[in-house]
Amino acid sequence: MTRLLVLACVAVSAAAQAQSSSYLEHGALTREMRRLVDGSSTARLKSLGTTLGGRDIWVVELANPGGKPAAQRPGVLVIGNLEGDQLTGSSHALETIRYFLANASSPAVKAVLDANVVYVFPRLNPDGAEASFGSVRAERRVNAQPFDDDNDGRVDEDGPEDLNGDGLITVMRVKDPAGEYLIDPADPRALKKADATKGERGIYKLYWEGVDSDGDGFINEDGPGGVDLNRNFQHDYPYFEAGAGPHMVSEKESRALMDFVLANRNIAAILTYGQSDNLVTPPDAAGKLAAPSPLSLPSFADASNAKVFEAGMFAGPQAFGGFGFGGFGGFGGGGGTRLRGAQPGANNNPASGRRPDTTVHRADIEYFKAVSEAYKSMTGIKTVPPLRRARGAFFQYGYFQYGVPSFSTPGWSIPAPAADAKAAATGDAAVLRALDGAGAEGFVPWTAFKHAQLGDVEIGGFRPYVTGNAPAKELAELGRKQGEFVVKLASMLPRVRIAGTEVKAHGGGLFTVTADVENTGFFPSSLQHGVVSGSVKPVLVQIQVPAEDIVTGAPKAMRIAALNGSNSRQRIRWVIRGKSGAAIAINVLAQKGGTDSVSVTLK
Repeated sequence: MTRLLVLACVAVSAAAQAQSSSYLEHGALTREMRRLVDGSSTARLKSLGTTLGGRDIWVVELANPGGKPAAQRPGVLVIGNLEGDQLTGSSHALETIRYFLANASSPAVKAVLDANVVYVFPRLNPDGAEASFGSVRAERRVNAQPFDDDNDGRVDEDGPEDLNGDGLITVMRVKDPAGEYLIDPADPRALKKADATKGERGIYKLYWEGVDSDGDGFINEDGPGGVDLNRNFQHDYPYFEAGAGPHMVSEKESRALMDFVLANRNIAAILTYGQSDNLVTPPDAAGKLAAPSPLSLPSFADASNAKVFEAGMFAGPQAFGGFGFGGFGGFGGGGGTRLRGAQPGANNNPASGRRPDTTVHRADIEYFKAVSEAYKSMTGIKTVPPLRRARGAFFQYGYFQYGVPSFSTPGWSIPAPAADAKAAATGDAAVLRALDGAGAEGFVPWTAFKHAQLGDVEIGGFRPYVTGNAPAKELAELGRKQGEFVVKLASMLPRVRIAGTEVKAHGGGLFTVTADVENTGFFPSSLQHGVVSGSVKPVLVQIQVPAEDIVTGAPKAMRIAALNGSNSRQRIRWVIRGKSGAAIAINVLAQKGGTDSVSVTLK
């Protein structure tokens, strides 16, 4: 039975060390990128700025020299490690760079590098990722931005503590007759929420491992850093939720990415690696994403701090009554209208204004399904690890605001356990069974501990990173397959050209000029949502004659809202005045599908 490795959190000093051998801290990642890029005419490495921790936000551009400038070629954007603890994404992004450069002369890769451009952000959240290599492991999605998570006027004053000294931050369960949770009969290691309608009664409360350092009745509610970059973008932004930040695109990292995509409108498809998925499981017939499937134990621990924002600095006496759920009076308990500037808050009238679209346009669903089938076929990944609900995620912005096919996936899967005679497990119990079947040490057994504030507790739970990251020994093969898929995705981008022309003379200096504009790519020049939202410009077809010389037919600048792919064509005719023998240029420009130009002779 293979053994599932959690993280290879070791220093990597040799510049030539392959990413496939372990996860890399920032310095080693930078050295490996430089080693790959140095001396290459295909790859260019650029820093878009530095984080609060002084780490570069790197982007690599992959395109063969010659031909059209990279900015005029249809592009794919690949982003890893938006969530600090999702290191698999940075590995896949780096392995994608390696795959392109190692196979640059193969027909499929060369065709992409000649005609397209691939932009790769290997690690958007280097400060958050670096915390994964610390002596104490704690899953941390957020960046290094100090943030007042509990609204008490202080920042980062109540972080996790490794109480039992095992080097891991897990959770604590406390027996309490007012608790909401009980042992899951499917697996005694797991807990489930008691269902009163089934006669169930809870006996446990759950908290993150640690103590109430600031005496506000909550445990570990204000740890290091504070902004989850994959909650910080401007679609379905989760106001007032932990990790969302003070406002949209508030961070240096998210701003660097946004500035980049707005400056590179040729980006025609986006692939992010993270804790959401619309790639293995594409949108359903109604355009909805698959339901989230978060682990229960961490979610239950998070719930112990759910009311911290409402309490905050306006709360009444700080006491342990109810430990995080009670003992707070005055202003904090009721909240008040939650508005943030001119933006609607939680109390905004749901009947006022238009809410953000959260479902894929029905005309676009088939494209998502086709890409999903290609991904699953090429990678062999057909299931995903536990997922969270996407809100304010960059891939959402990519489709709903930027208007292009935009995908997110964890980039690996926990092997499914062998079928047995037992009833099918669900939730945490199913994940535990899968980890057991893979030979993984994925769970820290519950052990007794005397807590300074809570008394007798048990500490245990899922090991940090085990359900969010692939085993290190699998990175090479997983990364190779991801590289192959990015080549496939790039080959599907729209590619607009002038496929044919015709000139017919009528005498008296009148000519009919015809041009067939074709999209040889798989994707249309704009998805339908891009048309509806106005986020993708129409295809522009322009004949280079004075407007007054056009007698009838199409205008000088003809606009096509969307040109379907798979060699779809649209014929455009102009009747113009001109001089026999004159050369006339016809140009086509597609924001996501490139450019083309031909010259016709009037005769």
